Order: sequence, then structure tokens, then C-alpha cells
Amino acid sequence: MNSIKVIHVAVGVIVRQQQILLALRGSKQHQGGKWEFPGGKVEADETAQQALIRELYEEVAITVTQSDSLMQLEYAYPEKTVLLDIYLVTAFDGEPHGREGQPLRWVDIAELDSIELPDANQPIVQRLQQYYLAQ
Repeated sequence: MNSIKVIHVAVGVIVRQQQILLALRGSKQHQGGKWEFPGGKVEADETAQQALIRELYEEVAITVTQSDSLMQLEYAYPEKTVLLDIYLVTAFDGEPHGREGQPLRWVDIAELDSIELPDANQPIVQRLQQYYLAQ
């Protein structure tokens, strides 16, 4: 029997003028010290989209007003598997800031592959660059 648990996570790819918002993971977190797309765990009583809205409000102080499903992917780390529901957030209210003290930065989509992100985020970067840079 497989004892590795699957953690369902809602991820927000927040886009503003060809830039993406990234947050720095705390050093004590899994994949700590790497930049990530903000988001968090989906609770038992909510959909991925509800989790996205809640997590982005809690983490980066924005209210999502427009989001579309970008992709879903499952990624197996040695110690756990994550199921990522990834949303493209194209409109929001509020000015993003790290409510949990985490640094945030806006990064050009073309520069995403030069930034250290968690391994599970690589397919997201590829999809974004194909989508935005091919236009």
C-alpha cells in the first residue's frame, strides 16, 4: 500500500503586464528558500477555486476577481506527492504584499526559467512561456 500522502494545492499564477508574482518560501518549509507561485492547501470543505481565493487573500492580500484554470498536475517528491490545481489570475483587487512576512517580487515571464522554483513548478513555467512568449 502506498503510504505517501497526496496534498491538494491551489496555485495562483498572478499576471500583471507580462509579469508574474512570486513569493519566497520560508527556509523551514518544504522546498524552502525557493520562489513559488502563491497558493496553499485545499481544505476538505472547499473547491480548488475557493481555496485559491482564500489562500491568495490570506497570503498576499489580494481579492481575486478573474481567474481561469490553467492546468492541473501531480508531482511526486520523495517525501510527498502534490496535486496542483493551477489558476491564471488575470484580475484582482488590492496591492499584493506578503502578509506572512514573505518577500514578493514581480518577474518577467521570460525570466521565470532562470529563477529557483520548486521542482513541481517547472511544467507551469514551460506552459506560461509557451503561452505568453509565442504570441
